Amino acid sequence: MEILQNIVNYVLNLGAAVFVPLIMFLISIAARLKLSKAVKSALTLGVAFSGMTLVVNYMTDAISPAAKSMSKLLHLNLTAIDQGWPGVAAITWSYKAAFLFFPFLLLINFIMLTFKWTKTLNVDMWNVWNKIFTYVVVLYFTNNALFGFIVAGIQIVLELKAGDMWQRHIEDLTGIPGVTVPHFVSLFAVVLMPLNKLLDFIPIMNKPADANSIQKKIGIFADNSVMGAIIGVLLGFGAGYSIAGSLKLAIEAAAAMTMFPMISKLFMEALNPIADAMNQMMKDHFKGREVFIGLDWPILAGRNELWVTVIILVPVMLIMAMFLPGNTVLPFAGIINLSFVVAALLLTGANLWRMLTLGIITTPIFLYGATYFAPVITNLAKSTGAVNVKAGQQLSWSTFEGPDFRLLFAQAFNGKWWAVVGAIVWLLIFVWMYKDQNKVALPSQRYVLTGTNNITVKSQKNSETMTSNNDKYRVDDIKGLDFSDVHKNKNSSSKSNIISDINAINGLDFSTYKKKD
Repeated sequence: MEILQNIVNYVLNLGAAVFVPLIMFLISIAARLKLSKAVKSALTLGVAFSGMTLVVNYMTDAISPAAKSMSKLLHLNLTAIDQGWPGVAAITWSYKAAFLFFPFLLLINFIMLTFKWTKTLNVDMWNVWNKIFTYVVVLYFTNNALFGFIVAGIQIVLELKAGDMWQRHIEDLTGIPGVTVPHFVSLFAVVLMPLNKLLDFIPIMNKPADANSIQKKIGIFADNSVMGAIIGVLLGFGAGYSIAGSLKLAIEAAAAMTMFPMISKLFMEALNPIADAMNQMMKDHFKGREVFIGLDWPILAGRNELWVTVIILVPVMLIMAMFLPGNTVLPFAGIINLSFVVAALLLTGANLWRMLTLGIITTPIFLYGATYFAPVITNLAKSTGAVNVKAGQQLSWSTFEGPDFRLLFAQAFNGKWWAVVGAIVWLLIFVWMYKDQNKVALPSQRYVLTGTNNITVKSQKNSETMTSNNDKYRVDDIKGLDFSDVHKNKNSSSKSNIISDINAINGLDFSTYKKKD
C-alpha cells in the first residue's frame, strides 16, 4: 500500500501541466489518433495549461497586494487568515486515505459510463483533492470514514452529471467540441439557479451582455486590453496606490486580459484533434455513442466575462468583509473568486450583468462559509501539521469551494435535521437545473439582439421551432421558378393553402416572364 501511495504522490508531483497531457496522450493513442498528432496535441495541451497557470498567477500576484492595501485602508483586522486553496490542499494530501480516491473516482466513472448513466469521462485527476477534502470535512463532523466516502461519492456522481449538462454550453462558449468541465465549482450553480430565474423578470437582464455585445455598444472601452486597464487603474486608486502604481496595475491587468483569450486558443488547437478521434472511435466501435472528455475549468478562461467579474468583485468582497456581522475572515489569497464565477459563467451564458448581480448577492455565502469552516480548517491543520498556525489565529479560505454542499451534506450525515432538509432541497434544485440546462438555449442564442423586442428565447426547442418555420418559406427554395400561371387564392390565408400553392408551381419555368407596364 505504501508503494502505491508513493506512486500516486510521484504522479501528483508532476503537476497538472504534465499529468493531464500524459493522460490525454494515452487516450489519443487508444482512439487511434496518428502518433505525430497525438504528441503535438498533448504537448500543446501542456503548453496551454502552463500558460494559463502563469497568467492566472500573474493576475493574482498583481491583484492580491492591491486587495491587501485596500483592506488596510478599510481598517480590516480579522482573525482568520485566508490561505486560499493551496493551504486546504496541503491539509488534504496529508491524509493517508487520500490516494484511495483515485481508484474510487475511476470506479464510479467506469460504472456510470458502462450503464450509460453519464457521457463524461473525467480525466481531471488533479482535482481529486476536492473529493478528498469533502471526505475530510465529513470525517471531522461525523467521525465516520464510511460517511466520508459516501458523500464524496455523491459529489463525484453530481460532477459527472454536471459535466453532461454543461457540455453543449461549454462547446458554444469556447468552440471546443467534445470536452466538458466536471469540476466541483460548477455545482455552486445550484445556489445561483433560483436567483438567476428571478433575474428573468428584469428587462435589462434579458439583453445581450457578453463581451462582444458590450463592445458593439461602447466600442474600444470593451476591448480586452482597454477594459483590463480601466479596471486595473480604478482598483489601484481604490487601494491607495500612487498614480505610477495604479498605472502599473492597469498595464498588468491589461496584459492578463489580453493573454487569456490568446492562450485559450491553444486549448482548442490541442483538443480538437483528440475530440475528433474520440468521436470517430465511438462511431466505429460503440454505435455512435457520445463520450465527453472532462477537463479542468481553465478551458473556459478565455472568456473575458469571467475575469471582469472576479476583478470587480474584489472590492465588493473586501467591503462586505468589513461590514458583515460575525465575519472573521480577512480575504487575501482566495480573493479571486473562481469558486463562484465558473458556475455563474455557465449558468448565465456569459451574461456580464447577471454574473455581477449574482456575485454581489452571493458573496456573503462565501464569507460566512469561510467563517464557519475556519475552526475546522485550523484544527485539521494543527492535527496534521501540514500548515503552521500562529497562536491566536485561524486559517480559512475566503472563497471556499462549495460551502453549501459541504455544510449541508456533512451535517446531514451528522444527524442535523435542518441539514437533512437542506440537502434534499439542494438535490431537488440540482434535478431542476439539470432538466432546465439541457433544454435552455445555448449562450450564443439565449438573449435577444440589440434593437429587437425585449424577449428572452427561453429554450433551444423554441429557437429550433422558429428556425424550422422560417425555413419553410425561404426565398432560395423558389428562386428561378415561373409564377405566371399561378392564381393567388385571395380568400384563403391558411398555411396549408400557401404550401399547396407553392407545391403546385414546382418545376415551372419563369424565364419568359415579362413585367407588365
